[in-house]
Amino acid sequence: MEIITRAQWGARPWNGTPNTVPLSRRTEFFVHHDGESPITRTGYAIMRAIEATHIGQGWAGVGYNFVIDQAGNVYEGRGWGFQGAHCPDHNTTGIGVQIAVGGGQTPSAAALAACRALYEEACQKTGRSLAKKGHRDGVATECPGKQLYAWVQAGMPAGDYKPSPGPGGTPGPGSDGTARYQVTIGGLTYGYGAQGAHVTKVGEALVRKGFGRHYTSGPGPVWTDVDTANYSDYQRSLGYTGDAADGVPGEDSLRKLLGTAPTPSGLPPYPGREAFGPGKSNTHIQRLGEQLVRRGFGRHYSVGPSPQWGESDRRNVADFQRSRSELAGDADGYPGPLTWKLLFS
Repeated sequence: MEIITRAQWGARPWNGTPNTVPLSRRTEFFVHHDGESPITRTGYAIMRAIEATHIGQGWAGVGYNFVIDQAGNVYEGRGWGFQGAHCPDHNTTGIGVQIAVGGGQTPSAAALAACRALYEEACQKTGRSLAKKGHRDGVATECPGKQLYAWVQAGMPAGDYKPSPGPGGTPGPGSDGTARYQVTIGGLTYGYGAQGAHVTKVGEALVRKGFGRHYTSGPGPVWTDVDTANYSDYQRSLGYTGDAADGVPGEDSLRKLLGTAPTPSGLPPYPGREAFGPGKSNTHIQRLGEQLVRRGFGRHYSVGPSPQWGESDRRNVADFQRSRSELAGDADGYPGPLTWKLLFS
C-alpha cells in the first residue's frame, strides 16, 4: 500500500536513532487516537505537529509507527523497522498506529479502511495474524476513545474493504473459512502444515481443556484444518471474535493454553568464536542480532540485523557486555561462551 515517507512529509533528522526491531518480533497491532482535543490540522501539518510534541518530550521523533489522517493517508513515523514509543512494554511487539482524531471526533470511513489495510499489510509482512488492540489494552488510559475502541473490539470492520490473501502470498481462509497460513512464535511454527512435537503438545492441551471435538484421531505432529477448528473454539472461549478467532495461535492465547511462554527447548548451542567477526556471514550472526534487539541492545543497527557481521553487531555486543559485571572487563564486542549464555538466558 502507499505510505507517505518521512522524507515526503518533511521529518527532521532523528534525535538519536531508535532501536531496530525485526518483523519476527511483532505480534500486536495497537490503535491510538490523539487525545481530548479535536484535530484541526490537515495533511503534512499533522505529522509535523506530532513530531514537535514528541521531540519536545525527549523522544527520537514521532513515536507511532504510522499515522492515518481523515482522508485515509498513511504517514510513516517509526515505520516497519524501528521500535515505537507508543505503549510501555509493547513497543517492540506492537505496531502503533494513530488515527488522527481527538476530542470525540468520529473517524472517517476512509481512515478506518486505511487502518484495516495497514493491518493486513502488517500481517503479511510478519507472517502472522497480529492481535488487534487499542492503546488501553496495554496501559491504563482512555485511548483510543470510545468510538475507536469499540471498532477495534468489533474486529476492525471497514465497510466494503476486502482483506488481501493470507501472509506470505499464500491463500488466506479457505472456502470453508479455515485459516491456512502459519505463524512463528518463540522460534516455533504453528498453523496449517506446521510439524513437530510442539504441534502435538498444543493438540493435547486443547483436548485437556475440552476443545478437541473436531479430532477423529490424534492429535498428531502435523497441524491440519482440524487443529485450526479446535483452536478457533478455544479462542472463542477466551472472548476472541472475528479474525481474532481464526484458529491460528497468537502469543497471548498460546501462553494461556500451555501455561508458559512457547520457546524451543534449551539454550541455542554456542557456535564457537570463529562464527563471528569481519567477513563472516551465517545464521548465528542473525540470531545474535535479533536477540540483542529483544534485550534492548540494538541501538547501533540502522538496518538489520542480518547474517552478515558488521561493526554495528560488534558495538551492540560490547554494549551488552558492559551491562553485565561478569563481562565488563572483557567488553570487546565478540561473543564468547559466557556472553552467549547470558544473552540467551
